[in-house]
Amino acid sequence: MTSPTTDLDAPEGRTVLRRGVTLLVEMIRTNPWPFAGALTGSLVFSGASVAGAIVLGRVVDDLIVGQTETPTTRAAILAGAVIIAMSTARAGGVIARRYFGIMATRRMQMEWFDRLSDHYLDQPLRFFHTQPTGKLLAHADNDAERSSFVMQPLPLSLGALVLLVFASINLAVLDPLLLAIGLMLFPTLIVMNRLYTTRVEGPSARAQAHVGAVSSVAHESFEGALVVKLLGLEQQESERLRVASDDLRRERLVIGRLRAAFEPGLDTLPVLGTIALLAVGASRVDSGAITTGDLVQAMTLFGILAFPMRVVGFLLEELPRSVVSRDRIVDVLDTDHADDAVLVADAASRRRLPDGPLALTVEGISFAYGPERVLHDVAFDVAPGEIVAVVGSTGSGKSTLCTLLAGLARPTSGEIRLGGVPLRNVDPTDLRDAVSLVFQETFLFADTVRENLTMGSDIGPDALAWAMDIAQTDFIHELAEGLDTVVGERGVTLSGGQRQRVALARAMIRHPRLLLLDDATSAIDPVVEQRILDGLRSELDTTTIVVAHRVATIRLADRVIFVDDGRVVADGAHPELLATNESYAALVRAYEQDEIS
Repeated sequence: MTSPTTDLDAPEGRTVLRRGVTLLVEMIRTNPWPFAGALTGSLVFSGASVAGAIVLGRVVDDLIVGQTETPTTRAAILAGAVIIAMSTARAGGVIARRYFGIMATRRMQMEWFDRLSDHYLDQPLRFFHTQPTGKLLAHADNDAERSSFVMQPLPLSLGALVLLVFASINLAVLDPLLLAIGLMLFPTLIVMNRLYTTRVEGPSARAQAHVGAVSSVAHESFEGALVVKLLGLEQQESERLRVASDDLRRERLVIGRLRAAFEPGLDTLPVLGTIALLAVGASRVDSGAITTGDLVQAMTLFGILAFPMRVVGFLLEELPRSVVSRDRIVDVLDTDHADDAVLVADAASRRRLPDGPLALTVEGISFAYGPERVLHDVAFDVAPGEIVAVVGSTGSGKSTLCTLLAGLARPTSGEIRLGGVPLRNVDPTDLRDAVSLVFQETFLFADTVRENLTMGSDIGPDALAWAMDIAQTDFIHELAEGLDTVVGERGVTLSGGQRQRVALARAMIRHPRLLLLDDATSAIDPVVEQRILDGLRSELDTTTIVVAHRVATIRLADRVIFVDDGRVVADGAHPELLATNESYAALVRAYEQDEIS
């Protein structure tokens, strides 16, 4: 086995910064009020920081350096009160910024989660056949979370820009030379950011893709634990995971090295600015161009700017990874499977199904998985209430036919009519209520037996008992907690036959008007299967399509549709086909021999 392939190419076209701006604008539009609250808190912090620096400078000049006498108690108290007020305002701004910033971030993550979940639920089966499960999980988890990280430092970064403007004005008033020293820092920051984002975008894209690869390998190994243990593939699976993890580790180490070079530079810039400011400012104080309080005020502003500049640096660090994650999500959301859609998008064109057992008309349908054609011009009719067995060798297209009849996929050509209504025009809710499909490989959730039967619907005890009786699920009462027994993932704690009976009961509860059984009793004892089929015929008023390989099941059908190589080659009663079709007779003899052995 090989490791899953990944799309490792970095997004092309617009620069990271332009795509980042698009991402940030989208986030702000999605969460305007929390963002406004966070931005307001950041602006309060910025304004109070500048005001506090000014007050501190005046206190130094008026109460410390410039005083020939001891300051009065009133003046000292007033100065202390003003400083405390500015500090309180700063603290309030920080609280508001963090509270509303986290709210905006989490809401954006929820928005991505909801959009991805809705998109996944709306996709046809072909989408899931072509997308690794680990990749889909990575999109819904890692990408959705990572794309929103950049929202957190955004309000403070914008507040830092406002703080920069206020500080620049203040420095310009104090001394243009001090302003020039301060402004030298920001072109350096821009150059560093440009170098960083250019180099980190590719590794970020590849790292996010490798997250999906690791998830896919882990998911496959866990899902196939039985096969892995049975065939002794532990070493191979460990090696697959090691290779995928090494690829992820390598790219993240590249990102780590880039960040290790970028972050110290961000931390160093304010320090260098403060040193330069102190050196130049001291000489300016000696020359009388500025006062000691002015220098204290300027250095205080630089000290205040250090943290917002670090946040801006964090924003610039996160922007490439958030942009990459957002691009990966948008690629999924933009995936168009309109050609696979079974139901029309226009609600006005949808029609309700008639009451009672549903007639089924299949008019020349064909279907292909990519270049491989599975069904060829299949056509037949089923009367309301009729029981029809679909018989054919392995790979003849029986399961694909059931999938099409259930509306889970769309034929590449031809049409299916249910109760006289084209399947693509059937109201989706009505279709799911009217049609039940039970596969040979049943799926049960890691929940109680009751929840696996009712699927969260409000089902009365009589209806539940009726469905369980038809499906011959007496074994449920012998379980430790009865209906409240929790089965393992995929129902692993039950046998194959028990899982099939639970799935049958789940289908019966809905009183389907078209029942599709895709070899759904293959793991059930023949005697129990006979009772189930008898119950279906006598208790359920429905049209039934049974994919069967047991002769006893075939004989119960009103007629048989014989499928070979994706084509209907014979249609009639079982005795008739035995007498007139040698291929069918040979297949039935093989079934009988298999049952005997």
